[in-house]
Amino acid sequence: MTLLRGDCLVLLREMPNNSVDSIVTDPPYGLEFMGKDWDAPWKSDRRQTFDGTLTDARENPYGRSKVRNGMGASYGADKRAGQAFQAWFEEIAVECLRVLKPGGHLLAFGGSRTYHRLACAVEDAGFEIRDQIQWIYGSGFPKSLNLPGGLGTALKPAHEPIVLARKHLIGTVANNVLTYGTGALNIDASRIESTDSQLAEKYASVRNAGPRNNAVYGGDLRDRSEGNVEPHALGRFPANVIHDGSDEVLAGFPGEDDTSAARFFYCAKASKSERNAGLEGLPVLTGGEATDRVDGSDGPTTPRAGAGRTGGSRNHHPTVKPLALMRYLVKMVTPPNGTVLDPFLGSGTTAVAAILEGFEWVGCEMTEDYWPIIEARVAWAHEQEIPRTFALAYLPSNSSKEQS
Repeated sequence: MTLLRGDCLVLLREMPNNSVDSIVTDPPYGLEFMGKDWDAPWKSDRRQTFDGTLTDARENPYGRSKVRNGMGASYGADKRAGQAFQAWFEEIAVECLRVLKPGGHLLAFGGSRTYHRLACAVEDAGFEIRDQIQWIYGSGFPKSLNLPGGLGTALKPAHEPIVLARKHLIGTVANNVLTYGTGALNIDASRIESTDSQLAEKYASVRNAGPRNNAVYGGDLRDRSEGNVEPHALGRFPANVIHDGSDEVLAGFPGEDDTSAARFFYCAKASKSERNAGLEGLPVLTGGEATDRVDGSDGPTTPRAGAGRTGGSRNHHPTVKPLALMRYLVKMVTPPNGTVLDPFLGSGTTAVAAILEGFEWVGCEMTEDYWPIIEARVAWAHEQEIPRTFALAYLPSNSSKEQS
């Protein structure tokens, strides 16, 4: 279990080939979040030749998409910004591919405006794109410029896409799993617990599945050859949708109750107590104090985002993901006793999730302010006694015929 301090690209290059089992990460989205340069990699990209016009449009309310105002407005003002973001992440993804074992999976969060660049970077690095997971939530707020006549410039954010990719296999899936432990998803550990009424439902995906048995990572072990469509005792097959269980999200599912939403894994937004668990000895900072420090400064400079908020938090990272969500993701793609890598560790949620699920972890983080938070959260995680839900069914002898 290792915290690597510094630039992840430099640190990844020092890691040995085929040394981790999975990668679960929440990298910068390239939207200049809170005006931070770490979320604007195009600013330091050698190909940028901005001519200064990007800062000359403040007087035109319809031209604010060209203004570097610290809320992602500069992204998209020039196509080279998107190209630079993609090139930046592809370089990192190449190293991620190298350190992953054959068949290892990568899960990376993306922004709704920049996900296409993220996914292309992952694919161009050599990964196979396997799916996209949607994390849907009701807590977002619109960052829209209000214009006369009820017009605006943005929609309310309510989802984040997650790219699910896999390193190339060596041989079949079954052989890869037996040799390296990687290559398949842990389906049973990711199943959605169902109510009695839901267990009785005969849903189409089961009826149409055919006679094939799949025992990779403890998958669906039912014999369908005789038309058996009884639901699995552990619950529904995991889907590529995750939600936060909020009223706003549940209202979007069909039906008079929440049984439709119950088809999918859900977890609430990270609470303040969850974010701060184990951090009792660290100072409390407001959003403004945490986001507006400059190198070498003892305190905040000119306040920006979050400066007016009161109360503060010991975990002042601006984008902390729910622990339940990260636990769900790491156990979906990591084999028993495997090692999870997070190149953008942030406040350490992936490391905590890995520990609580019984995995080893390696994380890179370049922001010094987060190092004490990571260390304290990791220490807290090691003190917990939480049951783990990982199970592995070894492959039957005929499973070597599985090809994908």
